[in-house]
Amino acid sequence: MLLQNKHVAILGAGPVGLTMARLLQLKNVDVTVYERDQNAEIRIWGGTLDLHKTSGQLAMEKAGLLENYYQAAIPMGVNVADKLGHIVFSKEIKPEEQFNNPEINRNSLRTLLFNSLKPDTVVWDRKVTGLKEHNGQWLLQFEQQAAAMADVVIVANGGMSKVRSYITDAKVEETGTLIIQGDVPKPEINCPDFYRLCDGKRLMTAKNGNLLVANPYNSGSLSYGVIFKTPKGPDMDALDFSDQDAVVRYLLQRFSGWGDVYKELFRATTFFVGLPTKKLPLDQPWKIARPLPVTLIGDAAHLMPPFAGQGVNTGLMDAVHLSENLTGGNFESIEAAIQDYEQRMLVYAGEAQKESEENEKQMHDPDFSFTSFIHWT
Repeated sequence: MLLQNKHVAILGAGPVGLTMARLLQLKNVDVTVYERDQNAEIRIWGGTLDLHKTSGQLAMEKAGLLENYYQAAIPMGVNVADKLGHIVFSKEIKPEEQFNNPEINRNSLRTLLFNSLKPDTVVWDRKVTGLKEHNGQWLLQFEQQAAAMADVVIVANGGMSKVRSYITDAKVEETGTLIIQGDVPKPEINCPDFYRLCDGKRLMTAKNGNLLVANPYNSGSLSYGVIFKTPKGPDMDALDFSDQDAVVRYLLQRFSGWGDVYKELFRATTFFVGLPTKKLPLDQPWKIARPLPVTLIGDAAHLMPPFAGQGVNTGLMDAVHLSENLTGGNFESIEAAIQDYEQRMLVYAGEAQKESEENEKQMHDPDFSFTSFIHWT
């Protein structure tokens, strides 16, 4: 096997990095995951994830964790509401559809994957600052921590990775959309009208370029995203995410003609974060000559907006393809296995990016409606 007597370092303990580690350990590969979070208890904020049958769930199956995913995930229907808070479309989940793409909390998915690994596989509180060639191995440098050595490095530390430049000179760029994410703890108490409007389903609404997508079941909280074109000038200056009241005022003004149920939601929110959507262009050739084996997976390789639900699913397929190339016995060298993975990945990731970009354009149409767009869910 190509990785016999080799040590693999994975940078990043997100779903993609942990899945990669699991797949390699199933083939008895020596692997360590380095993560910048201080410990496993750090809460990951953000909406839930749904793993698709032919990608994310396939990766879970190959990792021997598909049943664990089903046990931790929640099958959910969809309610589409108008701006006044009236349901105009509802989609129930049929028994035969419950495993199509159930929603899982990000922390639950990390815990599921983390618990599948050998003890001490993940080393916490390691923010990587650089890589250097040293005596035929990679020297991994960390902020305020001792360096480590590895024969192969797999970079899975997200869209804003600082070590991507070893593989590509492409730069992350904003796509022109802003997402304001909010969390409401105990929504049945703190925003009861909006919680009832959800009725146990994901809720979606759109009007005149303002979109809102909510999930009432995110590990005890209701999480939602407000989506619109990135404002400019004074409008953007008014969005101070260090001032929660200022964000509430901004949303109340932006949704001033909407029903009271949405205003209740904004006033009940205890946490806001603003996320300009970004992508990593894939039209620039990746570097062939590298000092030692190193590659990218997940958002580090193909960051894209979340408007097709393809980001994590594409990343999990990266882990499947790369692990199979490195352990399947079909290549004469690690470099050849990596190059084959990258050539294939750039194709399917490019297709996923294109789908997300097309959906993003549609969403900015003032006449956009979720009733004709439920495939995104």
